[in-house]
Amino acid sequence: MRIIREPTVYLLGRQTIDTAELNRFLSDHEVTHWTTDTDIAGQKLCEIAGRLCYMSFAKPRPGGNQAYLGHILEVGHGSVLEHALFNLLITGVSRSFTHELVRHRAGFGYSQLSQRYVDESTADFVEPDCIAADPGLHAIWLQAIERSLESYRELVEALMNAPSQVPDKTLQRKMARQAARSVLPNATETKIFVTANARALRHFIEMRCSEPAEVEIRKVATEVLRVLQREAPNLFGDYELSPLPDGTFEARTRHRKV
Repeated sequence: MRIIREPTVYLLGRQTIDTAELNRFLSDHEVTHWTTDTDIAGQKLCEIAGRLCYMSFAKPRPGGNQAYLGHILEVGHGSVLEHALFNLLITGVSRSFTHELVRHRAGFGYSQLSQRYVDESTADFVEPDCIAADPGLHAIWLQAIERSLESYRELVEALMNAPSQVPDKTLQRKMARQAARSVLPNATETKIFVTANARALRHFIEMRCSEPAEVEIRKVATEVLRVLQREAPNLFGDYELSPLPDGTFEARTRHRKV
């Protein structure tokens, strides 16, 4: 059993552009020359979508993709940002966190580790910072975690050894785990695959990478922002991270609710 205190965010997927089809569209509409200075497909797709609204390919604004998307953010033309998609894998987080995360619905898709199929007898757990910082509180927390994990193991074993009308051992094992998981705490570590568009992610960052947000989801939102700023700076570079008294960060931008 490991105790985890920091989340990890992996960027697993990014978009690509079919350049031949883009060029065919431009040719079909008598656009003889259009280029952009970004190689990041999500940023380029947002620019294409925005330019399509006004057919402004022939007369681009100076400043390239960064200036174009900066103007989009400035005027709040947020629907254009929905065309950029990112695939994120988040680990080292608790079930408490995912209960909050999945409240973000529009623009998000989720696939989460299943406690019905995955054996949690060697599960890891996520400890809140305010408990970890106090030896007395940590001892209480650790005792509760160890007790619940031992109870889970005992329940699974007893359910597997009990008389059953289910001849299939795989199904019996699933039924044992799905019943035994009821004693596992919200602190149980889980993994979740998230696909979301840039507009939805900006909303998530502004809601959750803020001081009123719960600490764990604020940490995740901070890591998501850092990953996305490296991947697509023209879409997320307007945010600045400011330290909070508890050692976490708050994201601030002059572009709100794009």
